[in-house]
Amino acid sequence: MRIKLDGTLVEFSPENGSEVEDLSALWDIVVDCVKSNRKLVPVGEFIPANPDKSRVARFNIEDN
Repeated sequence: MRIKLDGTLVEFSPENGSEVEDLSALWDIVVDCVKSNRKLVPVGEFIPANPDKSRVARFNIEDN
């Protein structure tokens, strides 16, 4: 998965079929064209340079 930052815009580009399916499932959960959309809220810490810390970025899905 490639991630591109352009100001406040974040772009996710899946690089294989599994990532396409995962991103599509996430999109369906977060985006609701009828009611309100949900938001991703960071949880914990993400410090990839420190092997003693988490190298996984975690987010909770919350209603607005």
